[in-house]
Amino acid sequence: MGGRTLAELGLDRAPRDHPLTYPGAWPADSVLLDGDRLSPLDRLVYDDGRVPVLAVGSNASPAQLQHKMAEFGVSEPLPMVRGRVTGLDVGVSAHVSRLGYVSAAPVHSPSSVRELFVLWLDGRQLEVIDASEGVPLPNGNFRRVRLPAPDVHVALADGTTLPGVHAYVNRHGVLHDGTGTPRRHPGERALLTELLAESVELRELFGVTPEEFCARARADSALCRRGTRLFAERRWAVASGLERHADAQQTGSPGTGSSFSPPSM
Repeated sequence: MGGRTLAELGLDRAPRDHPLTYPGAWPADSVLLDGDRLSPLDRLVYDDGRVPVLAVGSNASPAQLQHKMAEFGVSEPLPMVRGRVTGLDVGVSAHVSRLGYVSAAPVHSPSSVRELFVLWLDGRQLEVIDASEGVPLPNGNFRRVRLPAPDVHVALADGTTLPGVHAYVNRHGVLHDGTGTPRRHPGERALLTELLAESVELRELFGVTPEEFCARARADSALCRRGTRLFAERRWAVASGLERHADAQQTGSPGTGSSFSPPSM
């Protein structure tokens, strides 16, 4: 088997096990994830029935992806392609994850340009990621939607421009920065430090340090739901600007389903 292991590359710490590392370590370039190994790609576009899904958070962490796939017994190689994305930024989900962190979510931002990964997922891989994001559930945290060009422009290193890409839009909205503008996700430790400093109510629920926040959130799903309600009750959440795409289409794709039950997220 070719390539190098995630441990050899320093990419083996999954945010689900180390929540303060969220969104986790990302590869430096486009790669093929095959089990616990990464190899170079021989192409960047996979138009053989695979679905291009944009990763804005821990789905770009090979260790997190490996864990998700292994949990459902899915072992097929997964292409991760680095792209230049215009029209979208990385905001903060307005919910507290049972894995102990506050995750990222995409937001509409016409002037933003970000380097992000496109995952080319086959049917079973797509079901796994959908399940992990709560897509099959009516009250799940995310909906998967297709973001068409030119609203979201994705350019690959070989000059290819994708006609559209899928992304997971948070059903709870995204946190704002106090002015109504979506807050950017700065990394988990910095984010939790900011949120706890700004809110006595959050400190009462989750403690005064990022470490306390993660420990309490991981131990208590009811507490996570209370934190999520607090975001809504205090009107700390705003729309991502991508809801119009979600409202205009179904989240499923031909050939995929919801046969996998969502894990604890």
